[in-house]
Amino acid sequence: MEFELIKADPQSKARAGVVTTAHGKIETPIFMPVGTAATVKSVHQHEIKEDIKAHIILGNTYHLFLRPGLDVLEGAGGLHKFMNWDMPILTDSGGYQVYSLSGTRKIKEEGVTFRSHIDGSKHFFSPENVMDIQRTIGADIIMAFDECTPYPCEYKYAKRSMHMTHRWLKRCCERFDTTEGKYGYDQTLFPIVQGSVYKDLRKESAEMIASFEREGNAIGGLSVGEPHEDMYEMTEIVCDILPWEKPRYLMGVGTPVNLLENIALGVDMFDCVMPTRNARNGMLFTSEGVLNMKNKKWEKCYEALDPFGTSYVDSFYTKAYVRHLFASRERLAGQIASIHNLAFYLWLVKEARKHILEGDFIEWKNQMVPKLTHRL
Repeated sequence: MEFELIKADPQSKARAGVVTTAHGKIETPIFMPVGTAATVKSVHQHEIKEDIKAHIILGNTYHLFLRPGLDVLEGAGGLHKFMNWDMPILTDSGGYQVYSLSGTRKIKEEGVTFRSHIDGSKHFFSPENVMDIQRTIGADIIMAFDECTPYPCEYKYAKRSMHMTHRWLKRCCERFDTTEGKYGYDQTLFPIVQGSVYKDLRKESAEMIASFEREGNAIGGLSVGEPHEDMYEMTEIVCDILPWEKPRYLMGVGTPVNLLENIALGVDMFDCVMPTRNARNGMLFTSEGVLNMKNKKWEKCYEALDPFGTSYVDSFYTKAYVRHLFASRERLAGQIASIHNLAFYLWLVKEARKHILEGDFIEWKNQMVPKLTHRL
């Protein structure tokens, strides 16, 4: 993997760059739609590529390991071929999912024992076998195995967990560097910064992660319930330490405003289930604000979903029609809403990139933020 910095914004820490992988180039800043189980919910692959114009998606190691299973994925020739996606893929290591299974998992130095949410079967993840699993899945960018701490989290726990994550990272790197990909192309390993919302821990973790000198780095353990101000403060601390010349990925973030504020702090890559999850519940993000499509006020509104035309579906369907679909509980409602929200997120980061290149990103961001939080 290669990363080229094209331009830095003169009034902030925002950057525009290009990540090059074996499956194509990714212009940054970028938002990655979440395809947890080899699918972005309700959206066809050709729509993701051609209409939403997402050039990288995310898969999840935990879910893919349990279903369809490694034998199925390897038999298909890896995740790209299995889901008919010829562009870059990033896989989460499963650390966050293990964190969310707090009632059915045990964390030890060796790794994590957990029970499947599907059938209750018992499994074990270690830094070593998570590298092997992600080799088999075949993503272009894979994540180190870490422990994601909850919020709130006591300082002693956060520190102990962070140090274990660092020890696990050493084991991940040793395993990764002594194995090869299975499908004839290179993969890249990103370490993950932890440390909860404690400044000294975030600083220590960022310095440790940077010392491993991998091709890119991730920031984890945020967007887990902490105030947005804490997220931004931790992100700024970490971005000031992580190497300038390497991409930075803020995991699991977030709202449209979160994206813009963190881009201003130096983040290049994002992912979040919010655009599709909220879409299925009738919430649409637009350039003018947030829409609740279940609201009766849209019953006879024959305007486009977004006057800015951020998605191709905006020119096909009116607010009245989409509101009708939700009222009728038609599955097409969730599909249209998901395509719209994902396209809007990709439009937003593309616009951010354009304004970074033009040198007026901060002015544009400051105009956009109040709009994005407005309830229409």
